Amino acid sequence: MSDQSKRQRRPAIGYTRTSSAANVGDDKDSVVRQKKAIQTFANRAGYRIVEWFDDPAIGGSDTIDTRPGFMAALELIASNGVRTIIVETASRFARDLIVQETGWKRLNADGVTLIAADSPDQFMDDTPTAVLIRQILGAVAQFDKAMTVAKLRGARERKRRRTGAKVEGRKSWAERNPAMVEVAKQLATKNRSLRDVAAELAKLGHLNERGAAFSASSIRSMLLR
Repeated sequence: MSDQSKRQRRPAIGYTRTSSAANVGDDKDSVVRQKKAIQTFANRAGYRIVEWFDDPAIGGSDTIDTRPGFMAALELIASNGVRTIIVETASRFARDLIVQETGWKRLNADGVTLIAADSPDQFMDDTPTAVLIRQILGAVAQFDKAMTVAKLRGARERKRRRTGAKVEGRKSWAERNPAMVEVAKQLATKNRSLRDVAAELAKLGHLNERGAAFSASSIRSMLLR
């Protein structure tokens, strides 16, 4: 494809998300698979990916304003005029039905088009039928995630009963770094917002697994421990 042909394509942003830290890393294929699907659709539909944004280890039920990668994408959109975000599937945008619908409505109100590469029309229409289908698919994704979590919890419980050993998922920050959590609680008592607490922790050298400041949802989880 010539440089002129590439310039004539409509600009878009590619967004990827992985919900588990176990799927993050150069040896994992989740982001590679997502980017391949997005790029394939973009080539076919006449889009040019001008920037990629990723949210590693971010749950599908986390609202878009607590996702560093997605918020960075919106900041770029505000400055460069790009009005299209492409994801691999609707569930890569959000698995929780409420998060999916409220997030889509916010983007739509800002004039931003969200496209799922596997079903391009899913977020394009706002007719009653389209909304119903989108909600059904979102509910299915939410149910699928809940079933997976329940199965893993059941497997841990069975192993615990069989062996008597403690079997848990990833440890909380309170277990991994209780001193940091205590600092977060002290900062929160000074009427700081969750984002301010995260920023203060970052200044003190307390960062998440990716070496970035904690999200507001992560700070909230720490404070509830």
